[in-house]
Amino acid sequence: MLHDRLLVQPEVDSSERQSTAGLVIPATASGPKRLAWAVVVAKGEHVRQVAVGDRVLYDPEDRAEVDLGGTDYVLLRERDVHGVTETDDEGGATGLYL
Repeated sequence: MLHDRLLVQPEVDSSERQSTAGLVIPATASGPKRLAWAVVVAKGEHVRQVAVGDRVLYDPEDRAEVDLGGTDYVLLRERDVHGVTETDDEGGATGLYL
């Protein structure tokens, strides 16, 4: 990995969603693209805010897809990350910082 790049594995996004009221929203009714979550697999030497294993929030429209060994990854710059979550080492809730 070079400079400020991150290699992330996107989480599987199901086409159908369920609202908080329990209604199923089909994929054909999807509106504008939302931000997506991914797990950081590797990072460049100049990445300062994100660690391997963190979940990051990114815009699916601004991405470069990479296929390595039959697995799809996304290559991002650190500045393209909108948010990061970290798991608590003690098994507690996750902390979210933007």
